[in-house]
Amino acid sequence: MNIVLLSGGSGKRLWPLSNDIRSKQFIKIFKNDDGSYDSMVQRMYRGITRVDQDASISIATSKSQVSAIHNQLGDKVGISVEPCRRDTFPAIALATMYLHDVKGVGENEAVVVCPCDPFVEDDYFAALDKLSELAAKDDANLCLLGMEPTYPSEKYGYIVPESTGEISRVKSFKEKPDLETSKKLIADKALWNGGVFAFKCGYMIQKAHELMDFTDYQDLYDRYDSFDRISFDYAIAEKEKNIAVMRFSGQWKDLGTWNTLSEAMQEPVIGNAIIGDNCENVNVINELSAPILCMGVKNMVVSASPQGILVSDKGESSYIRKYVEKIDDEVMFAEKSWGTYRVLNIDAESMMIMDVVNAGARMSYHSHEKRKEVWTVIYGSGTVIVDGKEHHVRAGDVVTMEPGSRHTVIAKTEMKLFELQLGLGGTAVDKSDKTKYNR
Repeated sequence: MNIVLLSGGSGKRLWPLSNDIRSKQFIKIFKNDDGSYDSMVQRMYRGITRVDQDASISIATSKSQVSAIHNQLGDKVGISVEPCRRDTFPAIALATMYLHDVKGVGENEAVVVCPCDPFVEDDYFAALDKLSELAAKDDANLCLLGMEPTYPSEKYGYIVPESTGEISRVKSFKEKPDLETSKKLIADKALWNGGVFAFKCGYMIQKAHELMDFTDYQDLYDRYDSFDRISFDYAIAEKEKNIAVMRFSGQWKDLGTWNTLSEAMQEPVIGNAIIGDNCENVNVINELSAPILCMGVKNMVVSASPQGILVSDKGESSYIRKYVEKIDDEVMFAEKSWGTYRVLNIDAESMMIMDVVNAGARMSYHSHEKRKEVWTVIYGSGTVIVDGKEHHVRAGDVVTMEPGSRHTVIAKTEMKLFELQLGLGGTAVDKSDKTKYNR
């Protein structure tokens, strides 16, 4: 299979675990047998490879998510980076050209596109494989995976098939109807549109050239910001006459709100928390070291991270965005290609950070024009390079970087560094100094 996973998200609906860098698909809530936790994107990636160990998986994403993807999935996954946001059709066109020009996917090969964050089981991944085969063999230009609805929903679009067979031609689409219309659509055997579809690589290349003026992948990438924002549904699906849909009746759930996310948790508590005996339908995710105690509450979600603390009725949690948009939300936690950083404290002229650097990883060789940094090694060992001079360090060692000094760390073992930044001018990140995110 050639799979493109769409990885977007603004980081608002699952605050405080999500932020502008850490979208919902990177939050680790799915417990493994060894006690570790997987994120949605890790769960999706591993599910695909269980069905097809030779699957070619690429992720269409923004620049801000590349480090988190490498951190969670390693370097084997392909990444098609959008230089800027241009909605789903340009993103899919860019990813298709990336597959063709960079990864060598032939024009007659099938490509499957799907979101990276639904809650699904192994039958879903088997369906993706079958959809890929359908796109390769069927004469339809576009093959969709339609989800059997479990209730009338106003938040999903609907696919109206011509027949009730497992595979049918598509009669029409209905975008997010009201409740009564949803009931009528379900009675007529309509399907939820989960944003999963497949096509021959050459078909999408042709459509991309028809709608955008470019020569090849590099030219499309270089001129990306000049193209109009347009959704894939509007640009392609609603205008294509030759579309097939394959029914899927397995588990499929969009974990887009705290309410739905909590339903997918295998246990009510993740992290340091206690739920009292008289609590009902309460979920807690705590990424802080301080404990959380819940007593006598019902239908509630509680979440704590360096970003903030949420205490919400589950039903009300879907309205979180309008409140979070009012918060001056500095990024307090992020995954990088080398590990993670977590902001511990901020005041007018300093910031305290805990960095965890993965064994064998290294930060970029970078400098800061306006601030001084002091690193204290908490555990592990490695090499710190400051202005070309190597310092072999271990637990207890302290290294100071003056403003303008170029520096990096190379971890021999996993390392934890306490980082004190001095001279910030009252902001968590100097807005003229982007190396905090890029290093």
